[in-house]
Amino acid sequence: MILADILFKQGFGTRYDCRSIATSGAVSIDGRELTDPDEDFDLEGLVLTWRGMQWPVSDNVLIAMNKPTGYECSLKPSAHPSVMNLLPGPLRTRGVQPVGRLDWDTTGLLLFTDNGSLLHRLTHPKKHVNKVYRATLSHPAANGTCEKLLSGVVLDDDPKPVFAKAAELMAPDVLMLTISQGKYHQVKRMVAACGNRVVALHRIRVGAYELPANLKSGEWCWLRGPESVLGEGSK
Repeated sequence: MILADILFKQGFGTRYDCRSIATSGAVSIDGRELTDPDEDFDLEGLVLTWRGMQWPVSDNVLIAMNKPTGYECSLKPSAHPSVMNLLPGPLRTRGVQPVGRLDWDTTGLLLFTDNGSLLHRLTHPKKHVNKVYRATLSHPAANGTCEKLLSGVVLDDDPKPVFAKAAELMAPDVLMLTISQGKYHQVKRMVAACGNRVVALHRIRVGAYELPANLKSGEWCWLRGPESVLGEGSK
């Protein structure tokens, strides 16, 4: 595929824009600046460099972000800026979307993809993808809090109890909680049902993928494919 078409399919702009980018030397491969928009490349394993950033060429994108506080996981935010503002233009152009939502004041692992089937698999309630959160509580947890969360608590808008997959106190006021549903404000409401309150919430894992310790707040990284989250051997 020629360079201009590669840039177009990766979301770098209109076809006219991509031909201009391809002649400007703004894109390189292995340190070689590219200036011929019609140069042909094998796409297998191709990695471009653009603005100092490595850009693996792929049909679909899957990335992970360490979401900071103060951003909404919405394409049309209401009270705070959209988390999409933290992504480079080409990713927004090609239509990546947040995989589920974190509240504006919740931090940690947020996935993005433009793969519709993967988005469905990771967010549909029947798929039961585990999500792990670290919740800081307003006061030390009462005795039996973890047991109560594991046996099921009733939220204020649904008589059917919801269950934690795992619950462990890391400190008297720090709870590690695993859930597989995705109800609105679920962790906060589950903790409230136990007579406590979440003052800080940080997601550290989705499925098989754990937020890297060296990924700073507001930064993002490429994931190699769906198996990064669904586990090896997934289809």
